[in-house]
Amino acid sequence: MSVIVCRQKRAANPYYIEGLGINIYSAQELCYAVYHHPLLFTDGFVDGELLEFVREELGMGFAAARLEQRQKSGDRSEELLFQLMQECDYYTTVELNRLRQTFAALKKLPPLEYAKEKADYLAEYKQYGKAIAGYEEILEAADEKKDIQVTKRIWNNLGACYARIFRFRKAMDAYDKACKGEKDVKILEKMYYLTCLDSSVGLKEPYRSMVSEEMKQGWDKEFQTAQVRAEESAGLKKLQTLFGEDSVRRMEGAGRQVEEWKQEYRSMA
Repeated sequence: MSVIVCRQKRAANPYYIEGLGINIYSAQELCYAVYHHPLLFTDGFVDGELLEFVREELGMGFAAARLEQRQKSGDRSEELLFQLMQECDYYTTVELNRLRQTFAALKKLPPLEYAKEKADYLAEYKQYGKAIAGYEEILEAADEKKDIQVTKRIWNNLGACYARIFRFRKAMDAYDKACKGEKDVKILEKMYYLTCLDSSVGLKEPYRSMVSEEMKQGWDKEFQTAQVRAEESAGLKKLQTLFGEDSVRRMEGAGRQVEEWKQEYRSMA
């Protein structure tokens, strides 16, 4: 997120936005999150917990009371959200109207497409556990005979999420279901990389016979290039730098880096 200049009260106890895996401390941060990530706020976001945060932590008691009244009157969640954003006075009327149009377009999507868009968005922001749950719900609801292309894409994306949290066998099974025994070079390439990452995960037939030596050589080269990039990653360089520090700074820095990785992994799983 970009830096936000807050003009109102800063909360002592933050509000956690699960879809983004972040804490917010001000009305401006809340508005910024909604405006830039609308896909995550279309389903009943305004609830008792949020209203309590607005009342107690942001000191916006009158706004919370008005929202509660509208909620009891049966107003839709997105209307309550827009009312809150107007109360915060962080975005202009033109900007809020633009956001309304975005919400309206999202609501017009077919249910499965909307659910896929949301799961894809979560995966993009490394919320892999939530994305996996979303994809699995779609697969339960989809009729594979009628929604062949949809389910193929879902299995493919599910495989990518499992691979990113090191669940290689589950990733392989998902890619297998995406292929359905047919030759899809892009998915075959991902399946081959899984065998490079975990030697206990092997390609099943008929996929082995679909992969030529020429394909293997090209993929091996790509995999080696990716390994070099990983070894040069910022995180590893940071750790290497730490070992040149004095012992106290080294331990403090290493601790912070490990804690960062822990937080990242918790949000993925």
